[in-house]
Amino acid sequence: MFSIKLPWEADGRRRGMKQEDCVSFLKWCLPRLGMSWPGFRKVRKTVCKRVAGRLRSLGLADVDAYRRYLEAHEEEWPRLDAMCRIPISRFWRDGEVFGHIASVVLPALAEAAMERGDTHVRVWSAGSASGEEPYSLRLAWSDRAEAAFPSLSVRILATDIDEMMLSRAAAGIYGRGSIREVPPDLVGRAFRRSDDLYEIREEFRRDVTFLRQDIRREMPEELFDLILCRNLVFTYFDEATQADLLERICQRLRPGGALVIGRRETLPDTGHPLVRWGGPRAIHRLSSS
Repeated sequence: MFSIKLPWEADGRRRGMKQEDCVSFLKWCLPRLGMSWPGFRKVRKTVCKRVAGRLRSLGLADVDAYRRYLEAHEEEWPRLDAMCRIPISRFWRDGEVFGHIASVVLPALAEAAMERGDTHVRVWSAGSASGEEPYSLRLAWSDRAEAAFPSLSVRILATDIDEMMLSRAAAGIYGRGSIREVPPDLVGRAFRRSDDLYEIREEFRRDVTFLRQDIRREMPEELFDLILCRNLVFTYFDEATQADLLERICQRLRPGGALVIGRRETLPDTGHPLVRWGGPRAIHRLSSS
């Protein structure tokens, strides 16, 4: 029998990162970044591993030394902020939600766009990581709405803070694990396979635009029919930041439009104008009154 020590547990004198030290550090630093510790409980190992690596690169003995370093070097805070980003994504993540978007939400939004005389349904994917979500939205459009509304097209804006993730998204190449939840017929239509890699076809790329933005500081200014903000704002940010961002998101949502959040997330109780759409609890609709 043998045991494997986690990065913050192995050789405490050399690494200075016991698990309890890391948790204490995160509880100290996350509020200063506008983030909430409860959202990081399940992903703390990833963040702690990154922090441990940063300690080694700076030659610091422990997290107390890193606290002092942060207090003396304001420019280090954005670096720490970047270490706290947890991009977890795959195509058709939460299949029930995407199935409802494809079969109910997008057709309803397309009907409303037709009644307004619009030529596009506009979608914003916030925190799009390496592109699986916005491309999934494009696949959802092709699954039902595209044939039913031939005079309409979909325009998807995908934003993320991480330039590396956006570069991967623009490349549009994914491993088998990323597409395992996509309906098989859509896999055949939407991807070009080379060994164990799957490249999204051009016809599913051209309606998707990627843009670097930090949602805490900037948002697109246009109105959207559908906004996806999943497993980001309402998981990792503190209550005040959530309330502020929800208000600003609603300002960018067309009356009658839909907001989709994470399946395990809840919206802050701020008297917002959103109501449950029906179907999966993650889907909400902006009151049209």
